Amino acid sequence: MKNGKFLTLGIETSCDETSIAVTADGRELLSDVISSQIAVHTKYGGVVPEIASRKHLENINGVLEQALAEANVELCDIDLIGVTNGPGLIGAVVIGVATAKALSFATGIPLVGVNHMHGHVSANYLAFPDLEPPFLALIVSGGHTNIVQVTDYNECRVLGSTRDDAVGEAYDKVARVIGLGYPGGPKVDKASRDGDPEAVHFKRVYLEKGSLDFSFSGLKTQVLNYINKERMAKREISVPDLCASFQQAMIDVLVDKAMLAASRTKADRLVMAGGVAANSHLREQLGEACRKKGIRLYVPEPVLCTDNGAMIAAAAYYKYRKQGADGLDLDAYASLPL
Repeated sequence: MKNGKFLTLGIETSCDETSIAVTADGRELLSDVISSQIAVHTKYGGVVPEIASRKHLENINGVLEQALAEANVELCDIDLIGVTNGPGLIGAVVIGVATAKALSFATGIPLVGVNHMHGHVSANYLAFPDLEPPFLALIVSGGHTNIVQVTDYNECRVLGSTRDDAVGEAYDKVARVIGLGYPGGPKVDKASRDGDPEAVHFKRVYLEKGSLDFSFSGLKTQVLNYINKERMAKREISVPDLCASFQQAMIDVLVDKAMLAASRTKADRLVMAGGVAANSHLREQLGEACRKKGIRLYVPEPVLCTDNGAMIAAAAYYKYRKQGADGLDLDAYASLPL
C-alpha cells in the first residue's frame, strides 16, 4: 500500500514476452515493462518454446527491477502479486509462476493466479475507467478466437470459439507461406495497406447457420492453393493484394459473428481483446459495424492488446477482491478453460 492505494504486481510469461507491471486499485497503470523476444524468434519463423523459457529466465529479474523503479515503489509496497498460470507455453508459464511464488513466499504478499484470456479482457479496465461487466467480448489472439459474455470480473460464458486455427495462428501461417516472416499479424496488416481487398476472392467460412464458432484452417489452405496455382501458371503474385484479400476474408467473418452475437444477446457494449485487436483494419471495420448498430466498442491501445503484465495485474485485483488469495501450491497449465 502506498499513498492509500492498493498496489498489484502483474507477471506475464505465457509466450515470448517477459512482462511485469504495477497497477493501483485495479485501474491505474503505474508501470508496464515488456521485454520482447521477437528478434530472437524471427529467424526461426515462430516462437521456439525452449528458447522462450530460457529467455524468460534470463530477463525476469531485470524486468521486475525496472517495473518497480518506473512505478516508484518498492517490493514491500506491493499488496498483491498476480501471475498468468495458463494457458500458454508450459515452460514459459512455469517461469512466471515460479517467480511469483518465490516472491510471495519470501515477502508474505498474497498471490493470485490469472487466466491469460481473462487478462486480455481486463486490459480494457485500465484503458476505460467507466467499463464494468456485464458486456460482450471478442477475444482474438495467437492461440484463441472467442466470443464470450462477460458476466462479472473474471467470469464469462463462451458463446463461440475456434474449431481449428485461431486468428493469430492463421496470420502467422499465411505470412510464413508468403515469405513475410514472423510475427505474421503486423506484417500482413502493414502489407495489406497497399493492396486491394477484392483482388482475390477467398470463401468466407461461417459453418452452420447461426453458429458463433470459427474456422480459419480452410482460409489458410485457400491462400496456399492460390499461391501454388499462380506459381504453376508463372504469374506474378501481388503480396499487398494477397494480404488485403486474405485479411478481408478473416475480418468479414469476425465482424459478422460479433454482430450476430450482439444481436442475439441484445448487447449494447462490445469489448475487443487480444493481440489481433491491435490490427488496424479490424479495429476500423468493427468500429464502423458497431456504430451502425448503436453498440459502444471498447478497444485498448495496441500496447495493451499484446501480452503484458498490466492486464494480469488488473485481472488479479478483481479476482482477489472476490475470491481471495491462492496458495503456494498454485500450478501452471498449458491449457486452461475460460
